[in-house]
Amino acid sequence: MFKKILIANRGEIACRVIKTARKMGIATVAIYSDADRQALHVKLADEKVHIGPPPANQSYIVIDKVMQAIKDSGAEAVHPGYGFLSENAKFAEALEVAGVAFVGPPKGAIESMGDKITSKKIAQEANVSTVPGYMGLIEDADEAVKISTEIGYPVMIKASAGGGGKGMRIAWNDEEAREGFQSSKNEAASSFGDDRIFIEKFVTQPRHIEIQVLADSHGNCIYLGERECSIQRRNQKVVEEAPSPFLDEATRKAMGEQACALAKAVGYTSAGTVEFIVDGEKNFFFLEMNTRLQVEHPVTELITGVDLVEQMIRVANGEALSITQDDVKLNGWAIENRLYAEDPYRNFLPSIGRLTRYRPPEEVVAASHVVRNDTGVYEGGEISMYYDPMIAKLCTWAPTRGAAIEAMRVALDRFEVEGIGHNLPFLAAVMDHSKFVSGDMTTAFIAEEYPDGFEGVTLAGADLRKVAAACAAMHRVSEIRRTRVSGRMDNHERKVGQDWHVSLQGQAFAVKIDADPEGSTVTFEDQTALRVSGDWTPGDQLADMTVDGAPLVLKVGKVTAGFRVRTRGADLKVHVRSPRQAELAAKMPEKVPPDTSKMLLCPMPGLVVKVDVGVGDEVQEGQALCTIEAMKMENILRAERKGVVTKINAGAGDSLAVDEVIMEFE
Repeated sequence: MFKKILIANRGEIACRVIKTARKMGIATVAIYSDADRQALHVKLADEKVHIGPPPANQSYIVIDKVMQAIKDSGAEAVHPGYGFLSENAKFAEALEVAGVAFVGPPKGAIESMGDKITSKKIAQEANVSTVPGYMGLIEDADEAVKISTEIGYPVMIKASAGGGGKGMRIAWNDEEAREGFQSSKNEAASSFGDDRIFIEKFVTQPRHIEIQVLADSHGNCIYLGERECSIQRRNQKVVEEAPSPFLDEATRKAMGEQACALAKAVGYTSAGTVEFIVDGEKNFFFLEMNTRLQVEHPVTELITGVDLVEQMIRVANGEALSITQDDVKLNGWAIENRLYAEDPYRNFLPSIGRLTRYRPPEEVVAASHVVRNDTGVYEGGEISMYYDPMIAKLCTWAPTRGAAIEAMRVALDRFEVEGIGHNLPFLAAVMDHSKFVSGDMTTAFIAEEYPDGFEGVTLAGADLRKVAAACAAMHRVSEIRRTRVSGRMDNHERKVGQDWHVSLQGQAFAVKIDADPEGSTVTFEDQTALRVSGDWTPGDQLADMTVDGAPLVLKVGKVTAGFRVRTRGADLKVHVRSPRQAELAAKMPEKVPPDTSKMLLCPMPGLVVKVDVGVGDEVQEGQALCTIEAMKMENILRAERKGVVTKINAGAGDSLAVDEVIMEFE
């Protein structure tokens, strides 16, 4: 077995590989850029090698620099993780020439499958069902429009060397095809150094389901079930689960066998994933093959018990698979939520900055459930603008899908992240959404269910009362603490009244609190009573409460006369006042926010790629105004209404902060 492995990656996947390597007794080498000097993967590895400036195209994806790091460290093998050089045939070739093992497939398989155009042709020859489309290279936007029209809208415009949602657009008409072609081409060149584009039919009502394959160099190939990846935003997976709630055993077997047939057709070894689009009738079409470890591999590991990273290392070491297809049993259900540094209240735009608080839920391995958190950050660390915005991958497992979802709900509520915008509230909302709970979702889930973006969660009446009761009980504890601190120790219980007025989410409740050593009974005006218990003390930012016998986890912050509370995707200001205080508060005027309707504000920290209009131009609703690049993604900002440009404050190449004024209108 190898004695030392270099991980040609960063972030959570580098940390993930280090974990298995350590279990196997293999030393690890981390590479890092200037931006990652204090990164978690650097701290965890046995050795570290600096490879250059922050931009990936000056460090992590510069083959010569990585090869020098391998030479300097004496590593015998390289695990590429995902992204960066993981599907780069030139890198695999350079390793081969240097006599260093690549923990991945052969160069030929990468070339065949890493190029989406070539892979589709091979899939057709291997009798794998494929989506209709144009396989040739497309020279310009005019040709893209012509091809799109011939295929029939809607179409998917994709980067041939793409992955992770980069360089991918859906076009429903000629204008979107023309615009999407150019944006995809730009993103592809920036992310992969390869701007080739192809177009295929976009299957409506699709589900994204992928098959995990594992093959060795001795002719063995098995599939380890499927993963449902239909909850996507901008073609980037957000929630994954295994198995799929949609497939039956016959369809699973057919997809698995086709995936293995494709792998064998290209002499594939190592772990790989064959992705399919599946329609409502369970017809499936080959989408692409990812010749690397997938981001969502943990859910497969949780339902099969197979450590995919370990298997990849063993295959790279020349070993035969120790398991057969008959050994693969799917046990229970696993769900993965990707925690991103993206602000859901700003249309999921990237957020960067320091993690002033980062407290994941406790990891658990029990017969009833599992909580796993794959991460590459830590409290006090920074989320950089140079790399993917992923913070962590939170996974839960349970014997049933319903139990796995419930475990995920609680884990999300216990996950504390402060200092940046993040999508925890959105993930919590998805876990409670009726379509997700029923398993009735497609890749259009987010677009259909949140067409105007995510505006938070409105709690139902029963849930709102539980929060109100918990906050009333917590406020009572705070008041007792306050009376003690102020020196009024005598009869402090008498000084804290029983009657309170709780207002939240536009509703108000008059409640009475009867406390005892075990907790409190909170009675509402209609005589409904809720029993509240918990060990929360003032200053705690997480309240693990029990209300009416059910767990209620609250993230707690202090506001005047109450709390800021976050739970199940809702972000609430909860005011707890005495009856007299509530009477006076009702007479207070509300503060009106400033009018920014005549300004275009930068929605995220980023770089201005181009400005499409000039001073004096009349713009129409929906017209492109400028393009901002952040986290390797181009974002086109459009006019919300008709107007005339009166002032432009930024130009191409300028770096902008969030809410900086880009232009103004009359």
